[in-house]
Amino acid sequence: MATENRKLRVLFCGAVLQNFFDLPGSDIGKVWAATGEMLKGIRDLPGVEILGTLDDDETMVGTSPNGWPWTFYILADVPDRATVVAACNLFRTIAVGEHRLWRYMRIEARIGRELAIPA
Repeated sequence: MATENRKLRVLFCGAVLQNFFDLPGSDIGKVWAATGEMLKGIRDLPGVEILGTLDDDETMVGTSPNGWPWTFYILADVPDRATVVAACNLFRTIAVGEHRLWRYMRIEARIGRELAIPA
């Protein structure tokens, strides 16, 4: 199999930060709207194929400041590293009032390849 055309398998791991939980109830909707924009932004990047998602929010309450467990996950095939960077950059560029989304959430992208299971 040629490796030059193989997509990257990426696990985007997202965490909700304490700043989100410190917001007054009237401001939470702004963060959710920005989160929706971020999710659609990742999905709509050229060449991205979302393979699956997982949201821990019903069984994990509160922040995930140490990197594990994360609050949500997106598994995707992505054409190249530049696209992975563009997806992560959405946290830096999407506005939530006078702040950016990264004030309320953080992301880490784990880049690998598909694990082939022998027949």
